[in-house]
Amino acid sequence: MVVGDIRQDRAEALAQEIGGLAVACDVRDDAMIAAAVARTVAHFGSLDIAINAAGIGGAEVRTAEYPTDMWDVVIDVNLTGVWRSMRHEIPVMLAAGRGTIVNVASVAGLGGFPRHSAYAASKHGVVGLTRTAALEYGRKGIRINALCPGFTLTPMVQEMLDAGLSESELTARVPLGRLGTADEMAGTVLYLCSTSSAFMVGHALAIDGGLTAG
Repeated sequence: MVVGDIRQDRAEALAQEIGGLAVACDVRDDAMIAAAVARTVAHFGSLDIAINAAGIGGAEVRTAEYPTDMWDVVIDVNLTGVWRSMRHEIPVMLAAGRGTIVNVASVAGLGGFPRHSAYAASKHGVVGLTRTAALEYGRKGIRINALCPGFTLTPMVQEMLDAGLSESELTARVPLGRLGTADEMAGTVLYLCSTSSAFMVGHALAIDGGLTAG
């Protein structure tokens, strides 16, 4: 397994924990992505699975007040970063005649998300990009799906809590009455990458404690 992160130290820490290979990778830098994919293939001989999970939250303001510079950054990381990654991952998988890609979107890609317009727009874009690529490459042996997490206790959500948002405010919106866990998200990603989901393609799978059920 290869772990790519914009921070080399975080990539190395996780890679050491799971016995993988660490690479520094900024999804806003096309050359770094190309190098990460090339190093993966050189080390392991192939790229069988790719998880595109880089993302940022951006500003929390109404749409007309959204800072233009922050808008550009959120779209660049969350949406264009996924496209950049796929444009290097897919050719390698095409050459092998197989592959699985999971793009991490969000429940904000399935509905509106007030005061987070750039984030919602970027995640809707990831879902559309996923479905389009899935139709293009499914017959070529490449399965592409999207994971749409709800409120999950990740560093991004922890930043929101640290900034003053109470956990009870978040959990009050979730039918199951709690936040999701990183392990639950990882388990669902493993399912999307396994033969158990072999007939699933172009799907945006919500794992959200019932948030989108209503």
